Amino acid sequence: MELIVLGCSGSGAGPHSPASGYLVRAGDTSLVLDLGNGAFGALQRHLDPFDLDALVLSHLHPDHCADVSGLIVHRRYHPDGPGKVVPLHGPTESEVRLAVAYAPSSDERVATDLTDVFSHRPFAQGPAAVGPVALTSAPVDHPCEAYGIRLEYEGRSLVYSGDTGPCRALTELARGADVLLCESTWSDGPERPPGVHLSGRQAGRTARDAGVRRLLLTHVPAWADAGALLAEAREEFSGPAELVVPDGRYTI
Repeated sequence: MELIVLGCSGSGAGPHSPASGYLVRAGDTSLVLDLGNGAFGALQRHLDPFDLDALVLSHLHPDHCADVSGLIVHRRYHPDGPGKVVPLHGPTESEVRLAVAYAPSSDERVATDLTDVFSHRPFAQGPAAVGPVALTSAPVDHPCEAYGIRLEYEGRSLVYSGDTGPCRALTELARGADVLLCESTWSDGPERPPGVHLSGRQAGRTARDAGVRRLLLTHVPAWADAGALLAEAREEFSGPAELVVPDGRYTI
């Protein structure tokens, strides 16, 4: 598999990166994990949106799904459209939330229908597949319905934390993974609220406890000290660890 970072800025787009968005290629299959503010523009540098095989949303905060509306417009109104219906794997209310975001008024919100663009497959229905890629999810600890996601292809595995506080579910989902793409939003400290995000130290501890082979840190806000978060993670995890960068490519 190949992971291409479309955006990695936490909580919103930053001056040097869109918000969360990740393109994964596995053989002839291409899927996107999250599509936050600015990520759809970056996607077009790497993939024709009509070649997208699936959209996978970890949760429905805007910094992870705001650019889905742009994807809808592109597929509906581009001269090459409308294209095939794209499987959408995500939280239970994904269809409703995305329709509300797309509709320009309260009157049109009632009639908005996205079934010409997406076929919804809620994570609550259990494991799924995108072509040859196995997709497994697990609920994680965040203030809304949110999931960690595991992708497996030809014996290789990538786990994406989405947004979460420390939780056993993420550790178990990431057990033995080749790569853990893990959020690291703030520095460690007792003043941090539980059940929202991971510190660098907590991300490193999760990677260590899960026995992953490589740790990639993401979702660092523009105002955070990324180097300090990486240093925290390396204090807990002895394997390879680095910060992802926009347009970065990572082989799994």
